[in-house]
Amino acid sequence: MWLLAGLGVVVMGLVAAAYLFNVSLMMFRTGSMEPTIPVGAVAVVREIPADQVEVGQILTVQRPDHLPVTHRVTAVEPGPAPAQRTIRMQGDANTTEDAMPYVIATGGEVLFWVPGGAQILSALGTPYARMGITLAAAGFVGWAFWPRRAEPAPGPPVRAAPRHAASSSRQDR
Repeated sequence: MWLLAGLGVVVMGLVAAAYLFNVSLMMFRTGSMEPTIPVGAVAVVREIPADQVEVGQILTVQRPDHLPVTHRVTAVEPGPAPAQRTIRMQGDANTTEDAMPYVIATGGEVLFWVPGGAQILSALGTPYARMGITLAAAGFVGWAFWPRRAEPAPGPPVRAAPRHAASSSRQDR
């Protein structure tokens, strides 16, 4: 039970960290960043302002009407507004830069990645896995709060009155 409670605390801590530090998870479904980041990896990405973007960084950029792209930054130039930057990127496995530059106000800095993490997260997102997790959690909560037999109070054992004490009180009458 302590293990499950500890796991719950870890999960709550990760959710709080995601909110406080503006981090998210990114799953890699293409090989454009191989061999650095393999297909099926999950990366932890933290949002940063455009003025902190540097050449050589692995950055995730949100694209309107498309999935985000995560590639290595090859060039950083001033953008149309003071808080924006125009960047060029290229995947490690690609032979050319991306076709168009990206104008960004923020980007997602890749902090680290876990190879094979996407399969685990995808498996946990299936309806059967969610049902199993929910049933297991409900079972543990039910077990924890299920009424138990009353245990004797700790302390010295209670002794019965000696037999001769009861018989002597009859003689005194």
